[in-house]
Amino acid sequence: MAAALSRVDFPPAGPLHAELRRAVEEHLARSGRPARGGPAVAAKTAAILAWLAGSYLALLLLPVPGWAAALLALSVGLAIAGVGFNVMHDANHGTLSSRPAVNRAFAFAADLIGGSSWLWRHKHNVLHHTWPNVAGMDTDGDAGFLLRLTPQQPRRSFHRWQHLYAWVLYGVFALKWWLYDDLRELLTGRIGGHAFPRPRGGALAALLLGKAAFLGWAFVVPLLLHPTFWLVPLWLLASAAAGVTLAAVFQLAHCVAEVDHPRGREGERLPLGWAELQLATTTDFARGRRLLSWYVGGLNYQVEHHLFPGICHVRYPELAPIVERTCRAHGIPYRAQPTLRAALAANARWLRELGAGDPAPAAQAAA
Repeated sequence: MAAALSRVDFPPAGPLHAELRRAVEEHLARSGRPARGGPAVAAKTAAILAWLAGSYLALLLLPVPGWAAALLALSVGLAIAGVGFNVMHDANHGTLSSRPAVNRAFAFAADLIGGSSWLWRHKHNVLHHTWPNVAGMDTDGDAGFLLRLTPQQPRRSFHRWQHLYAWVLYGVFALKWWLYDDLRELLTGRIGGHAFPRPRGGALAALLLGKAAFLGWAFVVPLLLHPTFWLVPLWLLASAAAGVTLAAVFQLAHCVAEVDHPRGREGERLPLGWAELQLATTTDFARGRRLLSWYVGGLNYQVEHHLFPGICHVRYPELAPIVERTCRAHGIPYRAQPTLRAALAANARWLRELGAGDPAPAAQAAA
């Protein structure tokens, strides 16, 4: 029997959500291009998977000097993050292709880069996308006691320095995800305190097979071919590159003072509707930066992704002006940082503010 998920309810949908959906659907119909998949997505998927495979095989098989091995390890880590942003993420949202079977197959990319597509869908698609930034519901906002990411979390004295040491913790994020988080959640049957349906039968076998495959290509094969201590710094470099990149993209969209950080209590109703909550808790950053958008899978358009997770990320730049215009017509704030540098600075300010004490009055009002 599936585990029951605790819930925080929403008020009835207002006119904003209906207007957003109508405007976006009309735009997609006029464009004549698919909302999911397409040749550009297929080519991009092939390019990113080839990047990871090429970097890994070159590091594994070519007799390169130490500095080149370090660069290749860095490339492997960045490519792992790229697979996460572009392949794993879209496939698990069902948007990599218009064919469900293709999405199901490529969703397994999460397992092949160290995670679990089963656990990811419950943690990300359900908890994060339904209740972004809602304390007690969105587990992405809880990084453990070493970081204070929301006003509701208790402050400890060492949080005063978290805006400095956070990046070191991001560097071990991938290793923690690969080797601890998924196994703990699988054994306990809980994600951040929320019960979820444990995988059984073929789903459990696929999860375990994916973990074994990842550990095999990432750790066992390199150790068998190159039994040397120098594998350790290369592993750490690759995992740190993946961890910092993956963590940073989430942080820039949700962990800033400009967005809301509400508290949710089971059985109670939030004051905001679903669409209004997505807009209040999310910010875009560096819109129009094509290379950045290409690499992060359009996740610098987080507002559009949260409102329309069933649309492929390559369409988000087209949707942003529509969403912004509709929000303005309804008197709803639309949040966007102009550059990557501005987004990084906003995140640093938020970490420093939370580490120093209670948030500023504006942020407290949002919480």
